[in-house]
Amino acid sequence: MTSAPTASVSPSAPATSAYPPEHATRLQALLRLSHDLGVESRGLAMLGEGNTSMRGATPETFWVKASGSCLATLRESDVVECRTDRVLALFDGTPRTDAEVDTALLDARVDPAARKPSVEALFHAYLLSLPGIDYVGHTHPIGVNQILCSPRAADYAEKRLFPDDIVCCGVASVLVPYTDPGVVLAKAIRDNTEAFIRRHQRQPRVILLENHGIITLGSSAGAVLAAMLMAEKSAQIFVGAAALGGPIFLTPENVERIAGRPDEHYRQRALNL
Repeated sequence: MTSAPTASVSPSAPATSAYPPEHATRLQALLRLSHDLGVESRGLAMLGEGNTSMRGATPETFWVKASGSCLATLRESDVVECRTDRVLALFDGTPRTDAEVDTALLDARVDPAARKPSVEALFHAYLLSLPGIDYVGHTHPIGVNQILCSPRAADYAEKRLFPDDIVCCGVASVLVPYTDPGVVLAKAIRDNTEAFIRRHQRQPRVILLENHGIITLGSSAGAVLAAMLMAEKSAQIFVGAAALGGPIFLTPENVERIAGRPDEHYRQRALNL
């Protein structure tokens, strides 16, 4: 039985926040999610690895982790508010140098004095534009990357091992071949995600990046955390089962049955997934 994730909104905003109380309170959910993903013992992100994001106060902006900051110790000053349209403009067909991308990301900041956004702000901006997606997390988990750096990545993405894998991570995951981080990766994530939506008639909860890491997305910080933790658990089971001659996957009929069960839908609502 899946327990409720630990990520949650703080009851009140810090008195020292630079934002109005309603915005500062929401930002605490992003900081809490970041800290949960950055717990060193979980092996999801070390040092400056990974990033997180959240829809802004309006559709015109979003918040994203600053480049070089650490998830485990993320502070409000390490989160940058960006203008969504300026970041999404980088998806057009105009080739850009790394320096031009950096300049464009700096220009996208709402506060010119804020820190530089992560270069992966590009795919965060796209994913946060999907209906119902309010939070995004990206990490480099040890267990998941054991598979994503192996020939078995497609099996892990396309198949499921146990019911809670389906409840938290969906019927399948998007798999993106290794791509250079930045604009090219953001476009590959967009293209593979849109192909997934056409094929499965639903949005993904998990996006896997070969030889890189994992992205989880959802309507709440708890949903992002739950998918991340369950994907890492599934990866560890996959690797262990492979060492014992497996893994043995659920059949497509099993997967659809779990995905459609009313009691599992109830659990998803109860867990805010």
